Amino acid sequence: MQVFIRVFPYVRRYPLLAFATLFCALMGTLMVVVFPAVTQQIVDQVIGKNRPELLFPLVCLGFAAFFAQNLLNSLRIIFNNHFEQHVIFDLRSELYAHIQKLPLQWFDNRATGDIMTRLVEDVTSVERVLIDGIEQGTVALLQILIVSALMISYSPMLTLAALSPIPLLAAGALAYTLTARSRYRRQRKAVSELNSLLHDNIAGIRQIKTYTSEEREHIRFDAASNKVRKETLTVMKAWALYQPGMEFLSSAGLLMVAGFGTAQVLRGGMEIGALVAFFVLVRYLYEPVGRLHQLNQIFQSGRAAGDRVFEIMDAEVERDESEGALCHRIRGHVVYQNVGFAYDPKLPVLHDIQIDVPAGSMVALVGPTGAGKSTIVNLLVRFYEFTSGAIAIDGVPLRAMPRRHLRHHIAVVTQESFLFNGTTAENLRIGKPDACEDEMWEALRAANAVDFIRRLPEGLHTPLGERGVKLSVGEKQRLSIARALLKNPPILILDEATASVDTSTEKLIQEALDHLMEKRTSFVIAHRLSTVRHADQILVLERGRITERGRHEELLSQGGLYAELCRSSLIEK
Repeated sequence: MQVFIRVFPYVRRYPLLAFATLFCALMGTLMVVVFPAVTQQIVDQVIGKNRPELLFPLVCLGFAAFFAQNLLNSLRIIFNNHFEQHVIFDLRSELYAHIQKLPLQWFDNRATGDIMTRLVEDVTSVERVLIDGIEQGTVALLQILIVSALMISYSPMLTLAALSPIPLLAAGALAYTLTARSRYRRQRKAVSELNSLLHDNIAGIRQIKTYTSEEREHIRFDAASNKVRKETLTVMKAWALYQPGMEFLSSAGLLMVAGFGTAQVLRGGMEIGALVAFFVLVRYLYEPVGRLHQLNQIFQSGRAAGDRVFEIMDAEVERDESEGALCHRIRGHVVYQNVGFAYDPKLPVLHDIQIDVPAGSMVALVGPTGAGKSTIVNLLVRFYEFTSGAIAIDGVPLRAMPRRHLRHHIAVVTQESFLFNGTTAENLRIGKPDACEDEMWEALRAANAVDFIRRLPEGLHTPLGERGVKLSVGEKQRLSIARALLKNPPILILDEATASVDTSTEKLIQEALDHLMEKRTSFVIAHRLSTVRHADQILVLERGRITERGRHEELLSQGGLYAELCRSSLIEK
């Protein structure tokens, strides 16, 4: 119930749609009283007392009642669907906004497919059970009350017989509810795992084909799909026992009415028309009871989905204590003072990092894989928070700056350039949303990217496909550099920006990087000598510590780790 209490504020935003939906549902429900009365009059008056002149008006009355009921039902569906979609949109929008505020560490431990399942499928399940539950549950209960009152007016004894299965129906519903939650949670988890595997395999289809692992991945997919099948069957087996059992109890109540009612007619205690009308009312009594059973199944599924949705909503977002602080113009003087960092308190990654980078200068970070190079620059962008020491830009502590302001002044070009599934222009405008075409061409020219962009069928407006699949690695890298140029930040981070390209492409990229780094504070992580040899200072890292620092010639003459890396071609000559 806690899950649905949390969703209720979203529902409360649309009182008119809620009122219209409930009004149509309630008025349509009231129409159920007409047909039993018409049936009784036809049996007792038209047939029993031979009054054929009443038949047409009674049929017309029944027709009008059915028409009004279905017209109201049609309007209810329209209002309800609008209501549902508004609430789905709001809940999904706020969930997505919350996801964007979560720290990168949260994403490190979660599969993309699982997040997508929660955002798309689970949100819909939560909303639907709440709105349908309020509307249909209210209508069902009202119909039970109205029909029960009419039944009592016909015969209290028969009403008691009709209601006798209700305690057993309630007990069955309670038993189903108490055992359902774990079943539905396992099913939702299995669906998420399947979606995660599917997302990874589609994203990595080239690797699957390259390593001819189609059969192995098919086996993995079938195993995940089989888990969904088993968990779904577990849910449906319980439903297969629950739903027919409830139907049996309802049928038993109908038979009891038939037995007691016939006895009353034979004794002269009830007219046959009243008994026929009572049978119709019994049908209207058990129909909403069956609907409540269906709602119980939806409720259990929605509760499991809601737990997964609000697990994300309850996750701790990036806290920005400096939000609203005065934003100064960043020039790019970066200082690390005794900085330490650990993903796990027991496993420190960085130790006592000391760096002083004057504005407009270039610092290169080199060292073996896992030495902590990328972690150092990730701390500067506040993708992760340092656990000891201090970092300052232009003398202002990093944590005293709002994250948006900080990141607005930093551009990052990584080894694996990510391009969105859009046009060239749309990908460039991520760096500067209001950039005109002249500005984009200027950035492309500086990034040595004009030629291949002009060769595209629609130039700047050519769709690049998912992850820029229509471009080569080097072309994607130059487009990423153009995007950073368009952003024009004072601080630049290059994380293995030339590691995945050939020598000729590297030359083009290096020229583009020279344009990009001009008059900017640059942090360069590289394994290639051509990228780092002209750095103002080179920092050599080993096991999270800076073991050497200086310029290229100085470090070579020292004969330490840097010289060894150059000789072993870890830094390629």
